[in-house]
Amino acid sequence: MAAAAASYELTNLGFGFRPVPTFIPSKTCFTRNLLRKHQIYRSVSCSLVNKQQQQQSVDQVSFSKDENSLIEALIGIQGRGRSASPLQLQEVDRAVQLLEASESISDPTSSSLIEGRWQLMFTTRPGTASPIQRTFVGVDFFNVFQEVYLQTEDQRVSNIVKFSDAIGELKVEAAASVKDGKRILFRFDKAAFSFKFLPFKVPYPVPFKLLGDEAKGWLDTTYLSKSGNLRISKGNKGTTFVLQKTSEPRQRLLSAISTDTKVRKEIEDFLAMNQKEAKGEQQLLEGEWSMIWSSQMETDSWIENAANGLMGTQIVKGNGGLKFLVDIVLGLKFSMTGTYSKSGTDLYEVIMDDAAILAGPYGLPVEIDSKFNLELLYADNKLRITKGYKNTIFVHIRVEGANKK
Repeated sequence: MAAAAASYELTNLGFGFRPVPTFIPSKTCFTRNLLRKHQIYRSVSCSLVNKQQQQQSVDQVSFSKDENSLIEALIGIQGRGRSASPLQLQEVDRAVQLLEASESISDPTSSSLIEGRWQLMFTTRPGTASPIQRTFVGVDFFNVFQEVYLQTEDQRVSNIVKFSDAIGELKVEAAASVKDGKRILFRFDKAAFSFKFLPFKVPYPVPFKLLGDEAKGWLDTTYLSKSGNLRISKGNKGTTFVLQKTSEPRQRLLSAISTDTKVRKEIEDFLAMNQKEAKGEQQLLEGEWSMIWSSQMETDSWIENAANGLMGTQIVKGNGGLKFLVDIVLGLKFSMTGTYSKSGTDLYEVIMDDAAILAGPYGLPVEIDSKFNLELLYADNKLRITKGYKNTIFVHIRVEGANKK
């Protein structure tokens, strides 16, 4: 009954899984219509939702001021909340409460805006549920989605983990019913893996029919944006979920980096979009910045990587000081300090010439220096994109607690 126990924990969190290609809800809907009689309305509903979602992916993303506050709080949080610090959780909770107290769609379960595929961006309990929940939801490399179809005779809520385009997906489906304007009742009834390299689905081995009430749950929608882009829901175990249909540009870039999917193209698109909207000269902001991606991930040695900022953390000081800090192993750190000075519009000259390997309060000097030009391609209080050593593109995320300009 280990699988049954895992399923029980999973269903009560309101998130489970099965497969469907990323942007083919229409195919899923069409298949269900063939399998069930008198489902013409469902086919029309799914088709309309798909068209709306496709249009949203083309249109400019629109979020209100309070919604942007929540988006801003989510930027930089990894594992959909798994690695969030207490301060980050406080910021998200404050933004969630503000939205829940604001005006939104009054009866979300009866609105067409709740229909369709939603991407899970954050949950307050990504690693405390079943082994499946811990394995998938807190891993940035996987995308997690929820599909909601209520305006049909066959009401369904499905939770999906997409491993990759090449591997496939896992999906758990639930029969759903609407209790009131906010609450959806559901009972999980089937689940399967869908692998790209297999011509058939692999059933997820949980006997839902034998679980009885343990396969049941409910999901409240406490906020649904009028644009249909953002939803906040709470499960029957008190878990809060933040889901989006359309991601903010920085979120799309960070998602591409997390899943290692078309990162260069996403960076190019992001920079092109921001060049059109840029106003004035950008500044190299003070604070602690952690590198999450570079176009040149490896060189001849780790010390060369560290010396040229290809790994670790950068600490930018207002007096023109710059520090690279890299964790090596067993408490050892590599530290290198230097200076930066403005040499043109969005251009800086960087000289790093004081290096050491640190072990607690002790340091062993290292004879190494590095000099290169740094071009600031994009910067805000959370995200920074630069071009540095050997024209390498860097993406940095601001570390919590860093002073904001």
